[in-house]
Amino acid sequence: MNYNKSLCNTFCIRWDWFVDFILSIILLCCCFLNCIQTETTRYTTTTTTKQPLIRTPGLSLPQKDVNPPKCSKEVPAVFFQYEKNVLVVGNSSLNPYFNVIEVCCKGFKRYDYDWSKCVPDCGNKCLQNGFCLEGGRCQCFNEFVLNHRNNCVPTCPLGCPDGHCFLNGTCVCKQGYELSATRQFCVPVCKMGCGLNEVCTAPEKCECMTGYVKLEPDTLKLGCQPVCIPDCGYGHCVGPNQCQCFRGYQKRQNSSACESNCYLRCENGFCANSTTCICQNGYKYDRNTTSCLPDCGDDCENGVCISPGICRCFNGYKRRGIKCEGVCEHGCGFYGKCIAPNICGCSIIPGPFHTYQQCDLGYCTARGRCRCQVGTTRFINHCLSPDQVTTYASMHHQKMNDGLINEFNLLIGRHFKFPAFDYHNMNFY
Repeated sequence: MNYNKSLCNTFCIRWDWFVDFILSIILLCCCFLNCIQTETTRYTTTTTTKQPLIRTPGLSLPQKDVNPPKCSKEVPAVFFQYEKNVLVVGNSSLNPYFNVIEVCCKGFKRYDYDWSKCVPDCGNKCLQNGFCLEGGRCQCFNEFVLNHRNNCVPTCPLGCPDGHCFLNGTCVCKQGYELSATRQFCVPVCKMGCGLNEVCTAPEKCECMTGYVKLEPDTLKLGCQPVCIPDCGYGHCVGPNQCQCFRGYQKRQNSSACESNCYLRCENGFCANSTTCICQNGYKYDRNTTSCLPDCGDDCENGVCISPGICRCFNGYKRRGIKCEGVCEHGCGFYGKCIAPNICGCSIIPGPFHTYQQCDLGYCTARGRCRCQVGTTRFINHCLSPDQVTTYASMHHQKMNDGLINEFNLLIGRHFKFPAFDYHNMNFY
C-alpha cells in the first residue's frame, strides 16, 4: 500500500512538471506571435517601401478588324543591290533607278512580329505600362496614369515613384518633389523656375523639352531652341521639325525644308534654284536619281552606302576595318591576297587590286604567279579541269574577254602606250 502511494506521488509530481512545461511553451509562442503581429502592424500603419510595379514595355498591337491603310514610297533601287556586278533595275514606271515599296503611313509603324501589319506609333511616348493608340495617344494600364514626361507611372496602392503610399491610397512625396495637379503622382520642384522651352526633370534641375536643344555657349540667354531635322534650308526653325519659309520659298509635299521651285527630286537636300540641289551633310548628289544619296567616301567600293558612313557589303564580302574585302574560303596562301569572293590575286609588290593577277581556284607562288591545284590547268585567270575549259569558253564570253584583256594589260600591255579602247562598244577613246 505504501509502495503504491509513493508511486502515485512521484507520478503526480512529474505530471505537474510536464503540464507546466507545456504551458510555458504555449505562453512563449503567444508572446512571439504577438511581437510579430505588433511589428507587422507598426510596419503597415505607416508608409510602404516596396518598389513601384513596372510591367512590360508599352504595346503597339494590331486591333481586331482594323487594317490601317498603307502608303507607297519610291526609294533608290541601288539600296536593293546585293551582288557587286549585278545592277538592280527599279520597278518604278517613272524612273528605272527607283523601286516602289509599300510602307506604313505617317503615324504608324511596322508590327515587330508581323511586318505585313501596321500599328500605331507613339514615338518616345508610352514606352512602359500602356497601349499606343491611333493618333499617337497613350492609354495607360489600370491603376497607371500619364505623368508630366508622357510616361505611364503607377498610382497608390501599387506605388508612387519619388514618394510613399499610405493605406488610405494617398501619396506623400519625397523632399524636393510635390504632388501633381491631379494628386496622383509626384513631380520635381525647381523653386527658381525653368527657362524658355525647359522642363523641371529633377529637384532644382532643368532640361530642354523634347525637340529642343540649348546652344553652347548660351551667352545671349536664349534658352532652349527648337531643332529641325533636316535643316530648314531657306527658312528658320520655329518649333520641333517645323519650318517657317522665307518669302519666295515654299515646302514641297512630304517635306519640311524650305526651297526654291525645281524639277529635281533633291531628297535629303533642298533646291537652291531650279537646277541646283544642295545636299545635307553626309550625302552627295546622284545624277541618276536627281537626289542626295548617303556618302561613305571611298570606303564602300565593294558594297552599298545605305546611310552616311554606313556601308553594307555585297554578298561574298566581309567588313574588315572600314572597308569591305572579299572572302576566300580556302585562303590564298602566304603570297596571295583575296581580291574578290573566292578569287586570289598574285603580285610581288603590293598595290591596288587591279594590278594583281587573278588566280581563281589556285594559289600564288613566291614569284607572284598563279599556280593551279593538281588536276586543273590555267585558262586565262581561272584554274579549271580540262573538261570545263570548253564549257566555260562557250558560256562566259564576256568574262573570258574581260579576263584576256586584264591578263594582257598585266603581263604586256602595261609596258606600251596604247590608245584606250572600249571593248563593249568597240570604240577607241
